[in-house]
Amino acid sequence: MKNKNKNLIIALLVLFCAAAFGRISGNDFVNYDDNVYLTENLHVQSGFNFQTVKWAFSSAGVGNWHPLTMLSHMLDWQLFGAHAAGHHLMSLFFHIGAVIFLFLFLSKTTRALWPSAFAAAFFALHPLRVESVAWASERKDVLSMFFGMASLYAYAFYAESRKRSKYVLCLLLFALSLMSKPMLVTLPFVLLLLDVWPLKRADLASPPATLLKTAGGLIREKIPFFVLTILISVVTVWAQIKEGSVAPVESVSPVMRLFNSIYSYAAYLGKLFWPADLAVFYPYDFSPPSWKIILSAFILLFITAAALRYARKLPFLIIGWFWYLGTLIPVIGFVQVGRQAMADRYTYLPSIGIAVMLAWGFHALMAKEESRRKILAPAAAAVVCIFAFLAFHQCGYWKSSYTLFRHTLKATQNNYLAYTNLGAAFTEIGGYQYQRVIQEFDKALRIKPDDPLIYYNRALAYAQIGQYQKAISDYDTAIRLKPDYLEALNNRGLIYGRYRQFQLAIADFNRIISINPSFEKAYNNRGLAYREIGEDKKAFEDFTQAIRLKPDYAEAYKNRASLYLEKGMPLPGCADAAKACALGYCKTLEEARGKGLCR
Repeated sequence: MKNKNKNLIIALLVLFCAAAFGRISGNDFVNYDDNVYLTENLHVQSGFNFQTVKWAFSSAGVGNWHPLTMLSHMLDWQLFGAHAAGHHLMSLFFHIGAVIFLFLFLSKTTRALWPSAFAAAFFALHPLRVESVAWASERKDVLSMFFGMASLYAYAFYAESRKRSKYVLCLLLFALSLMSKPMLVTLPFVLLLLDVWPLKRADLASPPATLLKTAGGLIREKIPFFVLTILISVVTVWAQIKEGSVAPVESVSPVMRLFNSIYSYAAYLGKLFWPADLAVFYPYDFSPPSWKIILSAFILLFITAAALRYARKLPFLIIGWFWYLGTLIPVIGFVQVGRQAMADRYTYLPSIGIAVMLAWGFHALMAKEESRRKILAPAAAAVVCIFAFLAFHQCGYWKSSYTLFRHTLKATQNNYLAYTNLGAAFTEIGGYQYQRVIQEFDKALRIKPDDPLIYYNRALAYAQIGQYQKAISDYDTAIRLKPDYLEALNNRGLIYGRYRQFQLAIADFNRIISINPSFEKAYNNRGLAYREIGEDKKAFEDFTQAIRLKPDYAEAYKNRASLYLEKGMPLPGCADAAKACALGYCKTLEEARGKGLCR
């Protein structure tokens, strides 16, 4: 009967997850990181080959080392191409897998079927999960959690049998989780908590000497896990510093980071119990009211004291609470990564601790089976249904960039990033509403006038409507704020070329190449400028170097073909024209001849 109930619960978890999140199959990609991970990532779109697999394992793209995540994106692109539905449904598949592993772990280790079911459902269907599941770029979240929860389940078997094979499997799954996203670096500490409850490998009521001896053995057992945690932490910090994702101390003071961390701990709790005004980006508040910090600190201290007070009698309280506090440490803001003050996706792993506290807390509160059946079961079912409905509703905001950031502006205040991305979203709507785009960028700059990305985006919009001088002015500001802004330098150089200020254009392309000699567009564009001033030899060398750096650079082949033809060299010119056609610049050599690339 118990196995029958377990299978029923798993089926219901799958069904509710499909109902709550299934509408994401109709959602598009969004203009927040999806371009970097997917829609503009040539490595991902090239599919599996030696070079792309090597890139996945050797690069620190997007501020993280997560090769499994990038490989999963490559597989998705091979299977589904630019059709977002497939990408979203694969993320939902991994989320459901994580939910099932969590339920199996809890039910196996606690022998309490229905509290395990509620904890898994709370975790699975909470509206805070939508960001991780509905955002294609957050594949790293669901993939990491999938392997992480599988690692927990394997650990339950190891704790039961102490077989080395189970230990190795647990360690391997942990490594796969870290290779998907470093969020689970805290898993060794979670395993130590679980050794106390529900695995009962350490007894808090035992004498101090005995407890210390037991703890020492359990910690030594986790040494390989801690080694992996240290290694991935070092790699992650390196990757984030390399990509400029870590905010310098002067931009966010240590005191401000501490205050934001205290407030965020309480704010995440608030959203777990009242999931309203959820947003993809919460801007940093540099002057929070003192009462918020004091109240947040009081809430944290009160819950900690209560959990410690009942640690022996109700060990799940202290385990769940320390799970919540501990697993948030990597993203709570002591080391400020990114521009957000907090993020819904950061609650993915920590929320399990709160789910455990609630599930077993209410189960212990209502000792009589009749009370559980008549009061607790209907209440739990109601909570699950409400969460499923709210998650379904929240998924609708992720339909497009426009709907996502319009909602974000309603849910938050002074959100410069939401204005920026909403402005960019207007370029995706029919009619290319560039005046509206510029208005949104203006609003963003009134909030954050020192952000080079906003100036860069506004410059793109100005260039689209032919206001090139204003575009140059915005590129100037973006470059002043970020001297190594290669795309801004490149675009400014192109506008200088349009005005036939070729020496200024060449100066910008030279500057790019001095910063990054592998920036192939700079060579191609400098070649165009050299050609205009009669420096054909230098132009030829630049087109050739652009092709050397990017062998599938159709425009560079086209430009070199044109130069060959101009110099009376039709054979190599036609060879380059054929290559340009093969790469999509033209369909046939006849078309290439029509474009003057071949005779």
